[in-house]
Amino acid sequence: MRKLMILTAIAGIFLASCTQQNGQTLKNGVWHGELAVKNDKWAPFLFEVNTVNNDSTVVTLINGDERVKLPGIFYSNDSVIIPIVAYDAFIRAKLSGDNLEGLFLKNYIENDAGVPFRARFNLTDRFLPVSAPSQVRIDGKWDVYFVGEKGDTTRNVGVFKTDGNRVTGSVLTNAGDLRFLEGDYSENGVRLSAFGGLSPYLIEVTFLNNDVFEGQFYTTRGVTKLNGNRNENASLEDPYTLTNMKQGFESLGFSLPNLDGKLVSLNDERYKNKIVIVSILGSWCPNCLDEMEFLSPWYKENKNRGVEIVGLAFERKDDFDYAKGTLSRLKEKYDVDYEILFAGQVGDKAVQKVLPEIDKLSSYPTTFYIDKKGKVRKIHTGFTGPATGLFYDEFKKDFNSLIDSLLAE
Repeated sequence: MRKLMILTAIAGIFLASCTQQNGQTLKNGVWHGELAVKNDKWAPFLFEVNTVNNDSTVVTLINGDERVKLPGIFYSNDSVIIPIVAYDAFIRAKLSGDNLEGLFLKNYIENDAGVPFRARFNLTDRFLPVSAPSQVRIDGKWDVYFVGEKGDTTRNVGVFKTDGNRVTGSVLTNAGDLRFLEGDYSENGVRLSAFGGLSPYLIEVTFLNNDVFEGQFYTTRGVTKLNGNRNENASLEDPYTLTNMKQGFESLGFSLPNLDGKLVSLNDERYKNKIVIVSILGSWCPNCLDEMEFLSPWYKENKNRGVEIVGLAFERKDDFDYAKGTLSRLKEKYDVDYEILFAGQVGDKAVQKVLPEIDKLSSYPTTFYIDKKGKVRKIHTGFTGPATGLFYDEFKKDFNSLIDSLLAE
């Protein structure tokens, strides 16, 4: 039995009282958390604890404008367990007064050693303030280059804004974006971080002049060198050119089980003579969840126009029961009315088996736009979510225009 199922069962026992054997509980209010990343660095984040009537405790992760609610908190002896259901993970930490110390653990990793975690109550500064912050402002668009170990570079786009000494923004890549980054100015640059429940990020940059910076991007897996150049016309490669159909193919021929085990294909009556959006996703993919959060209400508003959506989910395990659990929770969280199908375990082998018609899947999500005759007309790689501001607005405008044009045919 998976650890998450065990945790859920235990949670049911403890939720009624939400108390520990030593009588301690998490204090309501803002906590300052940190997760260890490479090079002995810590990625800070803020979270708020709210307990209603001594009954139900919710932890809310705070990153810029993003609020990620983590319900179902429970206690065992001197520890608090914070389930992160969306990503099949949890935090387990010992509670001692105003301090927490423990591990961030992932259920799907066997014998996971975990990521060190610590937190302190009533510290509301994400980073320790400095007495003389940099006078250079990072506001606007930047070409941001990720530099590989062999010196190879990948061009991305940074979008940032300043409010007082607080900096928010994101970095867009052709696979998606780094979501809601938040931080402030250091003596000679900017510090940014984020933790939305899956992976902690830490970015530290130093201004070389008003229009150039260099820095590092830290995760639990490694450190990537960054170079930045201010450019108000910064843009990514055309996302419609990165994934293509193989020569001689015009349609998709998958037949996959939905969460009830029933096989679904685009030849089913539900999809005939309709515009169909096929979203390649994974419950482990934050940008996929951003796309789902957009698509779910959009579908409710537009399905009567002759549009359908199908999600093809590649999960961490080639296990239908596991996928059914994770994807059912996902459908419930985002109130999804369209079908989500289990496509197998994430990886090139499964993708080629399910989608032999495409040359390569370069990122999650990837979205196919299919016309009323079943022909793939466009393929969009990645997703620019709400953290990207104007880029997100541009995406929504482009998305609706494309659907309108296909419906008009």
